[in-house]
Amino acid sequence: MNKLEKYLPAMAWIKEYSRDKLQADTMASFIATILLIPQSMGYALLAGLPAVVGLYAGIIPSILYSLFGTSRTLAVGPVAITSMMTATILAPFAIAGSEHYVAIAIMLAFLSGIFLILMSLLKMGFLSNLLSHPVISGFISASAILIAVGQFKHLIGVQAQGNNLIELGKSMILHINDINLPTVILSIISIFSLLLFKRHLTPMLSKLGLSESTSNMLGKSGPVIVVITTTSCVGAFSLDSLGIKIVGDINNHLPIIPVEYFTLDNMIDLLPGAFLISIVGFVGSVSVAQSFAAKRKQNINPNQELVGLGLANLGAAFSGSFPVTGGFSRSVVNVSAGATTPMAGILTGLLMLFTLLFLTPLFYYLPTAVLASCIITSILQLIDFKEFTRLYHFSKQEAVGLLATFFVVLFISMETGIIVGVSLSLLFFLWHTSHPHIAVVGRLPGTEHFRNVKRFDVETTPSVITVRIDENLFFANARVLEDYVLTLVSQHNDIKHLILMCNAVNMIDASALASLEAIDDRLKSAGVTLHFSEIKGPVMDKLTGSSLIKNLSGQVFLTQHQATKSLTTK
Repeated sequence: MNKLEKYLPAMAWIKEYSRDKLQADTMASFIATILLIPQSMGYALLAGLPAVVGLYAGIIPSILYSLFGTSRTLAVGPVAITSMMTATILAPFAIAGSEHYVAIAIMLAFLSGIFLILMSLLKMGFLSNLLSHPVISGFISASAILIAVGQFKHLIGVQAQGNNLIELGKSMILHINDINLPTVILSIISIFSLLLFKRHLTPMLSKLGLSESTSNMLGKSGPVIVVITTTSCVGAFSLDSLGIKIVGDINNHLPIIPVEYFTLDNMIDLLPGAFLISIVGFVGSVSVAQSFAAKRKQNINPNQELVGLGLANLGAAFSGSFPVTGGFSRSVVNVSAGATTPMAGILTGLLMLFTLLFLTPLFYYLPTAVLASCIITSILQLIDFKEFTRLYHFSKQEAVGLLATFFVVLFISMETGIIVGVSLSLLFFLWHTSHPHIAVVGRLPGTEHFRNVKRFDVETTPSVITVRIDENLFFANARVLEDYVLTLVSQHNDIKHLILMCNAVNMIDASALASLEAIDDRLKSAGVTLHFSEIKGPVMDKLTGSSLIKNLSGQVFLTQHQATKSLTTK
């Protein structure tokens, strides 16, 4: 890979681009644009922004990521989780939908872009590992429920606000008398139709003789059919006069960024939210990108992904939009439509621009209840209650982390849920590493392999005892090893040599070094010699020259077999 490809990954696929790929990408982008337009508008409303902002979010960010990202199939734009997080983060700053609110959303996208770029420069892609699978699973399931409940107000035609289930529930109960019956009827028809299309459209098209790929692709067009049908009916019969809320006028001009609302105080207050939305967006995006890359035997560079997503968010900010990331449903649409390269993302952005400039009048009578129905039917698949059961049988600690994240997100807030989930994950990790598995081992008869004396029938020598620790040695567990060894020695009167088998130790810190020195001194006093075996090269490099090795009562053996052979013959 040359330098240009390293910093501009698009060069890798541009140099091998062909007319056939262009034809496939053009068709894919056309289909994807049709399917993503109502979705993008719906996610803008979910974020508390005007519907047109969703179109802004699908133009420049899509083009920038396609040029600077490393995934050939990931589609970047507004997604449900980051849209909901945007609404939650911005709620304390301004009234949803106001010019001030839009300005804060733009600032959030800008800060998110800056964070992602800085993380790339500092090679901090590893931070995404702080969000363990259970935490992500609990967060996504709870967020999906919150999103669905939050959209329920559009289904019944009432006003409701809140950042958690309790607040949303109370708000809707207070407005229960404002329910609009025509809106409810339209919502029921829309949801029923969407579910019907989702389940039966693809099999029906297959029965009509269409190929499997074509049937799968067209089978995802249910939302488009529902949007076109309901919009036409509302416009033809003036159903908006019955209280059905519609999108209305959509400004078809390029965005005007209200810079007068940009203040240093607001930017400082937004930093925690921007950091969280950056991490969540990055983790979700890379997970999706890697899953598609694995199927196509392609590689993903996490640090370059930070660059691509960072520039996409900066592009969102400078185009008057809100935070974006790579989405699973967007990417599935992209792949199903036949996209072969990121050129599909560039063409999708250009088609979104064309839609913004020339086709927005067609969405005037689009009911917000239908957009809410589309969001709910697509988001419910993210709720996975079975994951808790599976996790509970495998690791009760991680199941607790999932459950804690789930309920805190649901009943307090999304940001607090993430913090609680990460904190619990780190706490459980520290507990686990501070309670390492330590075993006395012996030789399997006729071999050079050593195993736990409690699990296998092994050969041992009373005067030589080998202790294996299956963890790195650091401040949290150093005293545990020290207590174990000294207790073990006190229980064996015939012991002359103690070997510490270090084949699972990859790191020893200063606290552990002091503890090992204390073990050596205490064993000397008891007439026992301390030895080490199978210390890994990088660990030995750190220990060489230390007072532990200089003053060690015994020896450092390359292998455990060598150690026992040498000491048992003395």
